Amino acid sequence: MGKQETIARIWGIPLLWLSCLIIATFSFPYFEEIFRQIEPNQRQVIYSRDSFFTLLLNHLSLVGIAATISILLGVSSAIFVTRPFGKDFLPLVSQIASMGQTFPPIAVLALSVPLLGFGALPTILALSLYGLLPIVRNTLAGIQGVDAAVIESARGMGMSSFQVLRQVELPLASTVILSGIRTSVTINIATAAIGSTIGASTLGDPVISGLVNGNTAYVIQGAILIGLLALSTDSLLDRLQLRLSARR
Repeated sequence: MGKQETIARIWGIPLLWLSCLIIATFSFPYFEEIFRQIEPNQRQVIYSRDSFFTLLLNHLSLVGIAATISILLGVSSAIFVTRPFGKDFLPLVSQIASMGQTFPPIAVLALSVPLLGFGALPTILALSLYGLLPIVRNTLAGIQGVDAAVIESARGMGMSSFQVLRQVELPLASTVILSGIRTSVTINIATAAIGSTIGASTLGDPVISGLVNGNTAYVIQGAILIGLLALSTDSLLDRLQLRLSARR
């Protein structure tokens, strides 16, 4: 019983938000009368060009691919510039990561469409660049925050530089790194909606369609699903971060 209570306490909130997301994804068509109160003059008040489940899966795919790219680039870049042979590149990597987030994603989309065409690819590029900064910064902070005495002790035990990185620095920095990943992914869940402006299929579809056609019901449906997805993901990563902290 105690174990079940612990599981419920740890994973209860993420499961609650995930349940709300799943229920909302499949139940909107049954609430037509409620949305009709919001837009009584619209012929159609439930977005139906694509199913909400399909849009959710597409949204998750875009964010997942972009997050994977950001994590691989961000973590590897931060590791590189914290090694003796890469320290000279630290300012350059920090500036590039900062530019990726300060440069508006919509501008990245506009510039990349002529090269990559419409759809998912420009969206993934924009999200990958936009998600770099939190990951790079937190990875740098996590690795640089490892006690030098711990590193020296590991080297004194005969560990190679790679073993020190893999067995000491990264495990000790993991919670800080995951915090950056959490921030990056949560931000990009909302940002991915702009991909619908260039033909990518996301939860931004009903939002954009609602804005274009003056249909507030569509906008609310898309916004609710994006918000619930962000809350579900953020709470899940928060639980993982706490679990990592408890194991240290």
